[in-house]
Amino acid sequence: MLYVTLIGAAFLAWLVLVVLFTPALDYHLRARVPVDSPDFLHLLQSTCQAALYEGNRIEVFTNGEQFYPAMLEAMRVAERSINIECYIVRSGRVTGQLIEVLTDRARAGVVVTIVVDAIGSSGFSRQDRATLAEAGCRVEAYQPISWYRLARLNNRTHRELTVIDGRVAFVGGAGFADWWQFPEGSHRAWRDTMARVEGPVVAGLQGVFVENWLECCGEIMTGRAFFPRLAAAGGTTAFVVRSSPSDRATVSRVVFQLLIEGAVGHVRIATPYFLPDRTLRRALIEVARRGVEVTVIVPGRWTDQRWVRIASRRLYGQLLRGGVRIFEYQPSMTHMKVLLVDDHWAVLGTTNVDNRSFEHNDEINVAMLDRQINARLLEDYERDLAASAEVTLDAWHRRPWWEHMLNPVAWILERQQ
Repeated sequence: MLYVTLIGAAFLAWLVLVVLFTPALDYHLRARVPVDSPDFLHLLQSTCQAALYEGNRIEVFTNGEQFYPAMLEAMRVAERSINIECYIVRSGRVTGQLIEVLTDRARAGVVVTIVVDAIGSSGFSRQDRATLAEAGCRVEAYQPISWYRLARLNNRTHRELTVIDGRVAFVGGAGFADWWQFPEGSHRAWRDTMARVEGPVVAGLQGVFVENWLECCGEIMTGRAFFPRLAAAGGTTAFVVRSSPSDRATVSRVVFQLLIEGAVGHVRIATPYFLPDRTLRRALIEVARRGVEVTVIVPGRWTDQRWVRIASRRLYGQLLRGGVRIFEYQPSMTHMKVLLVDDHWAVLGTTNVDNRSFEHNDEINVAMLDRQINARLLEDYERDLAASAEVTLDAWHRRPWWEHMLNPVAWILERQQ
């Protein structure tokens, strides 16, 4: 018995060491390619091995009061299939509305398929899952905790994706929980962004869902119910940034690195969890020092992860001295994940600027080359900037003493978040 205990303890110690201390890659560009160069689009497409889709229509929705009604309405008219993948589904009023629509469609013969992360959706009640199953919906948990999955415990699906009839998709930062739509006491609803996507790129988004469904139960989704022929729907050029820890150099990190270092005038980042590693901090500082305006919006005191905020603030000094401007959003928790580069590139999806998103999670983003979409997202970004307080180097030096005391613990969090 003692022998078994020692082996178990040794395994856990090894797992902790691997998780915490595996060195990060030293990302850097052999030569910078400006985003306005005629070669940049080809470079991005080739390096990320991503299909480029033209002729898409993108509509941006700001906050739950806009995107939930749009998502539910699109589901209500579904004729053949509804596929949903979420990191967070939490039982409550919002999820109750979702269940009502999904059970109705399932009883009408629509194939309803749902993947939820086993840890992120731990607040999704058994009763709600049973209600869906009784109506004919298929619900699977991604990476349930078990002894033979311990080595992949850190791999979560962080994707927030809905695809309807293989023709309409919604992608962005939000799952299904009340905090995205309803205030909680003195706390306003969370700030977030989702986009409705139509056109050929939807097939790529559907393929991402199919990947995780296959991993959950072995079924490969096929047929027109999931992959219909898609005609052009608008003027946006886009590609899917599918990211998974199966490759150590994840696609999302490569996209962020190429876009940030290729910026000519502006880099605008909004992220709820801002823990850039050493090489990304170096890139941000180098970009700022050559005259590019680099701004970052992060949560202020209203945050759902106080320890992560402390770990994030530990890094501010180096970035502020390097010319990066950091703003803390004041009205509520901000959860949107947006990267805007110059006046035409925009990336929207689930990737945070932290090690967990770049190395551990399954993530989904859409990179869009469209000045109008960039301008639409910039409207929200500038409105959020006006509602944020800028962190100065002097204010950072005067942060509370207990934040300084917690720096050693915060350092460990940097490798996990």
